[in-house]
Amino acid sequence: MMRSMFRRTVVVASKFNQPLGGNEMPRYAGITTMMRLPTQSDASGLDACFVGVPLDIGTSHRPGARLGPRAIRAESAMLRPNNLATKDMPFERMQVADIGDVPLNSFNLLKSVDIIENFYTKNVFSHNCIPLTLGGDHTLVLPILRALRKHLGEPVALVHIDAHLDVNDEMFGEKIAHGTPLRRAVEEDLIIPSKMTQIGIRGTGYGEDDVTWSSDQGATVVQAHECWYKSLAPVMDAVRERVGPTTPTYISFDIDGLDPTHAPATGTMEPGGLTPPQALEIVRGCKGLNIVGGDLVEISPPCDINGVTANLGATLLYEMLCLLHPTK
Repeated sequence: MMRSMFRRTVVVASKFNQPLGGNEMPRYAGITTMMRLPTQSDASGLDACFVGVPLDIGTSHRPGARLGPRAIRAESAMLRPNNLATKDMPFERMQVADIGDVPLNSFNLLKSVDIIENFYTKNVFSHNCIPLTLGGDHTLVLPILRALRKHLGEPVALVHIDAHLDVNDEMFGEKIAHGTPLRRAVEEDLIIPSKMTQIGIRGTGYGEDDVTWSSDQGATVVQAHECWYKSLAPVMDAVRERVGPTTPTYISFDIDGLDPTHAPATGTMEPGGLTPPQALEIVRGCKGLNIVGGDLVEISPPCDINGVTANLGATLLYEMLCLLHPTK
């Protein structure tokens, strides 16, 4: 009975990159790339890629998200290539690799924002590749959306999971920080407000417009208390109906959308959040949408417990990968 747990993996030759199996190299060993995939310097020849953005100089409370990409990669060693629940086999239809980290300026947020935009333009979108980003604080979504807007020539729909709306006008007088990117994105015509859905919003605020600004632009806001004790399948049915199958769609997942009992390693915790099964329902509920990119942000490994938050982040990024059907 025990022997079946350790049966050897049958390696079948494939034209696509494959994650390094647990019977080829122990999971605690080897080079730490996302899912132990091959690495390369840019997205040339790839359908999808994992990219690290080790940024946390846009944070307003606890730092540490700069260490997020490394921790997510380390925990991703537990991931296997095929999805048992959805039956999806992404490495049988796509060429995927880890293209490393964006070389940021650790002492200048605005320069780092420009570096991120230029990196995605030159090293990802010029190769017509779909990026899945390991963050990093949520500031990073703004330069990615800027680069994506240039690449596509049109704004995108957005599925945004977060405890916070991230639509502050400014923070300490600054227009760019991890609490402002989606307001800038709306102002710059990077996203389609009527096709933006924000899920998991909760906590305290300063005034009514803390929660009404997004709605006033036409976005759909689903507060966390509306999700308690429920399946989120109906929420995602409505998202697919609203967005449609052809609109380019980006997924931005802030780990603090989850309750801190499940994801303690984040800088701005808010109790009463989503559960891991609900998180999976949201990502899997995006199946059928035209996904053009995604990110998982705000994991702060110094605050983690046994890597549980990073492990969850790695899993959600893998689930995003399963949604992709590139048309190169």
